[in-house]
Amino acid sequence: MSALRAGLLGVGMMGRHHARVLRELDGVELVAIADPAGDPHGVAGDLPILAGIEELINAGIDIAVVAVPTRFHEGAALRLADTGVHTLVEKPIAETLDAGRRMVEAFDRKRLVGAVGHIERFNPALQELRRRLEAGELGNVFQIATRRQGPFPSRIADVGVAKDLASHDIDLASWVAQSDYASVFAQTTFKSGREHEDMIAVTGRLKSGVIANHLVNWLSPMKERVTIVTGERGAFVADTSTGDLTFYANGTIPLEWESVSSFRGVSEGDVTRYAFAKREPLRVELEAFRDAVLGLESDVVTMAQGLRTLTVVEAALDSARAGQSVAL
Repeated sequence: MSALRAGLLGVGMMGRHHARVLRELDGVELVAIADPAGDPHGVAGDLPILAGIEELINAGIDIAVVAVPTRFHEGAALRLADTGVHTLVEKPIAETLDAGRRMVEAFDRKRLVGAVGHIERFNPALQELRRRLEAGELGNVFQIATRRQGPFPSRIADVGVAKDLASHDIDLASWVAQSDYASVFAQTTFKSGREHEDMIAVTGRLKSGVIANHLVNWLSPMKERVTIVTGERGAFVADTSTGDLTFYANGTIPLEWESVSSFRGVSEGDVTRYAFAKREPLRVELEAFRDAVLGLESDVVTMAQGLRTLTVVEAALDSARAGQSVAL
């Protein structure tokens, strides 16, 4: 079988990595790159930098990756769908819910694979965490809490921290728990002089009853990427910046320290740091996209799933503006 001919729109901070992985992916041949801004990171190699989406389509591509600013996602995706090209767009799916709906409908109508790059699902720590949850190692899940903090990235100009970063946590919490959000409440701050929020704190409840909490900002001098899942047998802590997963078990040894043992909840038990294969999340994500296009079993994040995540993000922003909880 001949390799899928791939086109890449955008070779900025994220697109440059897509270029590298697409070149290394079995069954895929990167044949065209387009970016109106040129090739700032020098990743094109022997390929010419095309001017835009039309030139990319004219190169005769089977699949495309769209890694341009969010406000351009809809136009590029709809054009690609119209010409029969399977497409993965970087997250969030679109700038607005209406745009996202139009994208979902276009790819469904053409029976094409439309995917969204929610890369955290493919982080090795979260993949291992999800596997262990499915195996029942934690028992009933009570809470999923995430912290995603760090300095402001100058490359982000068209969205706030909610769509750029909180979308990761909202998507991964729902995916880990296998349950959609039922309600959210959020608070935001605007400290950097931009029109978009640079900090958001989200609390919500999933339809399964799991409580979710997300602390996300561009105001911290340190970078933190942590997911904590607490359940009846203990807690998993996933550090997605390193791909590490640690399990803190509930204690089974009776406590003798009176001031501590008077508390009737859980106690500290064994701590286990797991060893497992750690593959690059972007490579696993693009393999899933390739497999979906080939009709194979795949964990690709569909545009419909990406739209659900954007719906929750927009509800969180609505909640912050109104100062009250929003039901979904």
